[in-house]
Amino acid sequence: MTLLKAPPRKAMERRTLLRGLGTTLALPFLEAMLPQGRAAMKPVHRFQTFYVPNGMAMEYWSPKGEGSTFELSPILEPLAPYRDQMLVLSGVKASWNYIHAGASGSFLTGATRGGKTEIEIIADVSMDQLLARRFASETQVPSLELSMDAPANAGACTGNLSCVYTHTLSWRSATQPLPMEWNPRAVFEKLFGDSGSTDRAARETRLRQHKSILDSVTEKLAGLRQELGSQDQAKVDQYTEAVRDVERRIQQAEKHSSVELPAMDQPQGAPPVFEDHLKLMLDLQLLAFQSDLTRVVSFMIAKEQSARPYPQIGVPEAHHPLSHHNNIPELVEKMSKINRYHAQLFSQYLARLRATPDGDGTLLDHMTILYGAGISNSNRHSGDDLPLLLAGGGAGRIKGGRHLTYTNKPLMANLLATLMDKFDVPVDHVGGSTGKLPIDTLSGV
Repeated sequence: MTLLKAPPRKAMERRTLLRGLGTTLALPFLEAMLPQGRAAMKPVHRFQTFYVPNGMAMEYWSPKGEGSTFELSPILEPLAPYRDQMLVLSGVKASWNYIHAGASGSFLTGATRGGKTEIEIIADVSMDQLLARRFASETQVPSLELSMDAPANAGACTGNLSCVYTHTLSWRSATQPLPMEWNPRAVFEKLFGDSGSTDRAARETRLRQHKSILDSVTEKLAGLRQELGSQDQAKVDQYTEAVRDVERRIQQAEKHSSVELPAMDQPQGAPPVFEDHLKLMLDLQLLAFQSDLTRVVSFMIAKEQSARPYPQIGVPEAHHPLSHHNNIPELVEKMSKINRYHAQLFSQYLARLRATPDGDGTLLDHMTILYGAGISNSNRHSGDDLPLLLAGGGAGRIKGGRHLTYTNKPLMANLLATLMDKFDVPVDHVGGSTGKLPIDTLSGV
């Protein structure tokens, strides 16, 4: 008797998309996407920037000790659960240091100079956009540029330079800065589709319909589940419920937000409470990574010169004025509370990434996140010894659990050039880089 072998199961395409009316739903990584009997595919390496503004209370940031035996500082303590996947870098110098413009303007570009007037806008191609060019053929959205603040593309915000510098990190070319999106609805629709209109009438019509984007792909989802194993089914259910939850929260925010704003053609779409708005923005980033819609995100938790107060943590003073503390201990301590709070919020995001399966690991395992500020001592707008760290497993390309101290004041641009290598996208230079920054080994640590 001859036993006939069943033909090998055909692997589902990694970029499986379910399309409905005005909707494209990309699926997360599933076991069904692997050929039968084959080991897990090489993990996708994703990049994110998490930028904090107005410098840092450095005496509360800088860790004690070097190498793997360093002690976490008060600001970094909330990140303790991720110590093994965290590389703290000290001694790196800003590539361009001019008040607040150079802080954000050079953070990802490595530019050594900017414009000299309000209308002269110059920097360089930013690292995130260099990566976006590389991944453009593999993802639906080459990159996301996001912020918690509405963009300002005109006027002077720092010195006599354009507000563009303080409101974005991303530059498509030396003269083309990219606006950062702050409206969760606009981000959601960029990722998952909709009618394409954000005017008030179209939005109100959509709210009356109470229609989820998932409704238009329900039949396709049902058919898909029949082809999946129990683990994949659970993963799809978890992911689609997360999509539905984000949409539901955006709808609720829009219902309760004021849309009669002067000098704005479209509604805010953002919750009035900072933490609610932030959670939505971070959830959208997680969904974008989870579904592999994009592999590159640049995010500003606040623009440079942000005056946002934080009364919820006992700091009612506006952030930017407080950053010019004249080294008064009580004010420096208050500044450190804001810095630590940002680290706490970042830690919560890392927890979500670690809890999200991705291939044979988690999203956090397969990400490199650049966290920090473009100014160190905010009182002096100092560009020396920037507060920087890399978080995530780096898809096995970056060794965490260490604090590296550089004494030769290497440029931030050199770090950017090194990170390009870690993504297997080598370039001659990034901005004004003069070489590569050694992050694998330093002084034997």
